[in-house]
Amino acid sequence: MATVGPVTASSPEPVTTPIRVLVVDDDPLVRSALGLMLGGQPDLEVVGEARDGREGTTLAASLRPHVVLMDIRMPVMDGLEATAALHARPQPPRVIVLTTFDADDYVVGALAAGADGFLLKDTPPPEIVAAIRKVADGEPMLSPSVTQTLIRQVRQGSDPRTAEAEAKLATLTEREREVAVAVGRGLSNADIAAELYLSVPTVKAHVSRLFDKLGATNRVQIAICVHDAGLV
Repeated sequence: MATVGPVTASSPEPVTTPIRVLVVDDDPLVRSALGLMLGGQPDLEVVGEARDGREGTTLAASLRPHVVLMDIRMPVMDGLEATAALHARPQPPRVIVLTTFDADDYVVGALAAGADGFLLKDTPPPEIVAAIRKVADGEPMLSPSVTQTLIRQVRQGSDPRTAEAEAKLATLTEREREVAVAVGRGLSNADIAAELYLSVPTVKAHVSRLFDKLGATNRVQIAICVHDAGLV
């Protein structure tokens, strides 16, 4: 089986195909629709469905999904709390939060809790499938415009974070800094490789070191650090 995505001590475990997906949503129609859509993909496997965040975190422990599709507004435990709980585990799954609004404050909270990105619930099915594959490969699935919107919200009143981000980035080599800035611009590994004249494996190695040096567990957190420092 193929393995995708970089591996570091602080990053999720490598993903093998088929990509194991857990759907967490309190709407049974949404769960059913996602299950039918994703079940038809040869490289995806829906391993379980949960009705709320608490059930989702419990199932994730036993089913060990690679990617969790996480609703935000749910009873018992919402998506923010569930995402934070999953993110705190030694080998967390990658989490895509689901929301109705692309600038929803809940999404900002989910990214801060460790989510790898988000989807709007009216996203076309092919784009949902592509997003799951992208996140499974270790890359965020935020468009540049959405990334800018979310990071601007996170940065409001962020003077202390600016100093902290600058201190973290000061530990990087010049090449690592270039890769970090490219990640902050929303570029994929392939795009970074082409722009900096590097191989894709070399870019993945640099990103893995960025996880360690910046204390990040996904590319969105690297991007937030870069934006907090005012480099993008």
